[in-house]
Amino acid sequence: MNKEQYDSALEEYAELAVKVGVTIQPGQYLWIAASIGTENFVRKVVKKAYMAGAANVHVQWNDEEVTRTHYEQAPEEAFHFYPPWLVEAHKELIDKKGAILSIESEDPDLLKGISADRITSYAKVKAQSLDYFYEVLEKDGISWSILALPSQKWADKVFPDVPDHERVEKLWDAIFKIVRLDHDDPVEAWRHHIELLQNRADQLTEKNFAKLHYKGEGTDITVELPEDHIWLTGASKNEQGHPFIANLPTEEVYTVPHRLGVNGVVSNTKPLVYQGNIIHGFSLTFKEGKVVDIKADQGLELLEKIVSMDDGSDYLGEIALVPHRSPISNSGILFFNTLFDENASNHFALGSCYPVCVKGGAQMNDLEREVHGLNDSVVHEDFMIGSAEMEIDGIHFDGTVEPVFRKGNWAF
Repeated sequence: MNKEQYDSALEEYAELAVKVGVTIQPGQYLWIAASIGTENFVRKVVKKAYMAGAANVHVQWNDEEVTRTHYEQAPEEAFHFYPPWLVEAHKELIDKKGAILSIESEDPDLLKGISADRITSYAKVKAQSLDYFYEVLEKDGISWSILALPSQKWADKVFPDVPDHERVEKLWDAIFKIVRLDHDDPVEAWRHHIELLQNRADQLTEKNFAKLHYKGEGTDITVELPEDHIWLTGASKNEQGHPFIANLPTEEVYTVPHRLGVNGVVSNTKPLVYQGNIIHGFSLTFKEGKVVDIKADQGLELLEKIVSMDDGSDYLGEIALVPHRSPISNSGILFFNTLFDENASNHFALGSCYPVCVKGGAQMNDLEREVHGLNDSVVHEDFMIGSAEMEIDGIHFDGTVEPVFRKGNWAF
């Protein structure tokens, strides 16, 4: 890709972020969270947002070296504190019906070697402090979206066998294709893609399975589904009825499991990158919804702390279906980034659920959600379990069995 082609693609990516990701409306506020190194792209997004009518665009910059130094050098009490002024800023964004765009570009090994206690303690206090904010996101109260840009360290991790000077460009090429910037009209291509995903989600909702049975290498697990569950896609509408896409890319259809209805063992098939650390070669055993045994070849201590973070972190909050024959999976690239890897594989999420996956769930109070079997936690952590060999059966309430996945792909 020459410089002219690259610049054109970057312009289209920025337009995609504004028009398809957060879908900025006239008079709307936008908060962008981005890493140092993405300045050129962020400037284009800011310009596109104002052209779309944004009232104000705020950029919060993150620096990897500063983050690493903080985790290495800050006093212990710093990891049990989250600034109240940042909590108020998030609340104001909700009050103003704003939107938030996260631009990922971090080194997958950023916090390698850092104490698991520091990582999980800060993750917990941040989630607790922003509980109201995350609950609004889970109910689609405001528009939000996540996308990614290459960095040298990320590209080094993904393409270690490629010459150093070619790695970033190779990662750019892969991302541009996966987010459909190789189409003549990327915005229209995304609208068509979401229509296809929605058709699949509607089919699953209509089937109204009582449970799903997953079988694959290291996996044999049954997941019950709550009454009135709904299958959704990455495309949503906020409280004002404006569409947005939370993840760019997205290839999944997903729903909520019954909190107490998960039984069996599940093994990961792709690494989980959590707060700059890699967890891999792990399995979780569930009994009546709860994790009762954990094994891992890499990152066991950190995984154990994630699972024990609160009363809901050792239960599932989401199940998602992604066929093995899908754009990201077909690329053959392991991205070491959940945004991409979860959209190449069936996945589960530990922790909190999306209440919108149950009819009327967004309007339910805590007790009503509990009665419906919906899980609540400060954690929501996706991990990948899909493969080319995975078989999934849908089990109806009358006990009849219908194939859902065969050899990693849709069976209907």
